[in-house]
Amino acid sequence: MTGTLARRVAAEAVGTGLLVAVAVGSGVQATRLSHDAGVQLLACSLAAVFGLGVLLTLLGPVSGGHLNPAVTLSAWYVGRRHGTGPALREVAAYIPAQVAGALGGAVLADAMFARPLVRLSTHERNAGHLWLGEVVATAGLILLVLGLERTGRARLTPVAVASYIGSAYWFTSSTSFANPAMTIGRTVTDTAAGIAPASLVPFVAAQLLGTGIGLGAAAVLFGRPATTREEVAVPTGRTGAVSG
Repeated sequence: MTGTLARRVAAEAVGTGLLVAVAVGSGVQATRLSHDAGVQLLACSLAAVFGLGVLLTLLGPVSGGHLNPAVTLSAWYVGRRHGTGPALREVAAYIPAQVAGALGGAVLADAMFARPLVRLSTHERNAGHLWLGEVVATAGLILLVLGLERTGRARLTPVAVASYIGSAYWFTSSTSFANPAMTIGRTVTDTAAGIAPASLVPFVAAQLLGTGIGLGAAAVLFGRPATTREEVAVPTGRTGAVSG
């Protein structure tokens, strides 16, 4: 990673904000252009793939491109014993920046489409199958980023993670939020991409559970990290990470 802590934190805030703007803005645009639910989901998933891939490629060298508290916590956890992950002070700076960026990104998206800047979502997502979808989506994300790093293929992270999130839009019941900061940000937009505040806590809890499962699965399947670290988007090192 490059730059001071302040620069890295700024990159996390801006990147997470743009990621949420992509999710919310594409949702608004899709519902305006089509009444077909399948076409809407296709449009949103394509926007997520392209937007996330670009953001990870651009910001990975600056901050690691976490853009996701689940990834930040995973990077800290796996690197804590050997000093290869972010320090606690970096975690404490990254996560609030990600949440603030997510809130700002939702407001930005609403502003671009001349909608009320802050309106709490009324889209309730309270159901066990949706929570299971978030567990699966987040566990898969963490397993992917750790697996790529531990097999020495971290250079593929932007493409692989963007592709995974795009597919998870379709194969998970929740359409794959897989990101606590993004989930919080989407509570302040009453659009198709929003989530009601009352649904927030179970969703975030499911994502954290998925994070733990992903960490466990990576340990079982891949063991210790590869000896040679790549300088691009490496979730367990100070050289980078990724987001969902």
